[in-house]
Amino acid sequence: MKMKKLIVALIALALTPSVSFAAPKAEVLHWWTGGGEAKALKVLQDEFAAQNGVWLDMPVSGGGGDAAMQTLKARIVANDAPAAAQIKGPTIQEYDEEGVVAPYNIDAVAKKEGWDNLLSKQVASHMKCDDGKAYCAAPVNIHRIDWIWANKKVLDSNGIKMPSTWAEFNAAADKLQANGIIPLAHGSQPWQDATVFEAVALGVGGNDFYRKAFVDLDAATLGGSTMTKVFDQMRKLKGYTDAGSPGRDWNVATGMVMEGKAAFQIMGDWAKGEFAANNMAPGKDYICAPTPSNNGYLYNVDSFIFYKVKGKDKVEGQKLLASLMMGKNFQKVFNIYKGSIPARLDVSMDEFDMCAKKSNADLKTAGSKGGLLPSFAHGMALRLAQKGAIQDVVTEHFNSNMSSSDAAKKLAAAVKASL
Repeated sequence: MKMKKLIVALIALALTPSVSFAAPKAEVLHWWTGGGEAKALKVLQDEFAAQNGVWLDMPVSGGGGDAAMQTLKARIVANDAPAAAQIKGPTIQEYDEEGVVAPYNIDAVAKKEGWDNLLSKQVASHMKCDDGKAYCAAPVNIHRIDWIWANKKVLDSNGIKMPSTWAEFNAAADKLQANGIIPLAHGSQPWQDATVFEAVALGVGGNDFYRKAFVDLDAATLGGSTMTKVFDQMRKLKGYTDAGSPGRDWNVATGMVMEGKAAFQIMGDWAKGEFAANNMAPGKDYICAPTPSNNGYLYNVDSFIFYKVKGKDKVEGQKLLASLMMGKNFQKVFNIYKGSIPARLDVSMDEFDMCAKKSNADLKTAGSKGGLLPSFAHGMALRLAQKGAIQDVVTEHFNSNMSSSDAAKKLAAAVKASL
């Protein structure tokens, strides 16, 4: 009898289909190809692999993410969306409206881990879909956009202090130029022109001006006299760049500052990752300071959105990826490499450098004084059509002889046409 039962059991086992447990898998589209960025991303790749995850890397370099967005659109049109893609701001909600996002896969992770208690309301609001009901994206950091980076040796040898007003910046640049030094390392690509432009607008116009122009899209502000002054300062900055500026990648411009070929760069704090990757220390080898403003702070939150995918291995890959991105240790180590600060509120800043600590302190000050503002140049304030309209006018003015008043008028008209 026992033998009969054993034979039956063996036959049943032989007839049972084999069950394979596929490892979590995630194809990740991103534009982190620079030295500091690539090093930061490897932290996530290593953690994913340590959890038996299979990472399919899809880097798309160039354009501050513009090229990646074109690739992403093509993939979605072809009904071949990656599991996760680097994306930010209102574009997250735009994709949700197209019905290609999978919010409730990730929201389950967010609820389990208490993301609402780990993020500021302002950051959390950017990460949610379905009219703010569910997380569909995970934030990995907070970048500050409005930074000036400087080679300390170059400034010291020319008797120049870090400028705290735009007038001081212009005076320092004039002195450097007279001494045969390139004042401003810049890559004149549209997104870089827009990065500098929004920092200038914040300083020249102030926090309320910035909000009216680039959040509210107020026509009178976009085309008014203050905007003309912003374009005037941009024209000054153009004169401080070198002939090789057009088309230069941002990290190449950072390299010019590191090597002492140029004094300043206006760029977000991912530039700090380049200095760190070359073993350069803040306060010793280079100086970091906010661009001139009245307690303003332009932020960009790098995040990854999660699309609808087929297959349990891919869904599990998304869940694992989201959980790791919001992990406390990852947010610390990643941001030390990346140059940014953690999106999580409970991560200690003790191990971060002086630039990151200043960024964290300034963010809190700006938040209390109404100066914490989303970057339009980096996709946090506007949808792609409006961002593109502004960026096109900014880069056209920067690379032509267009007058500042004409640029302001054209800016207002371009935004109106994009709505």
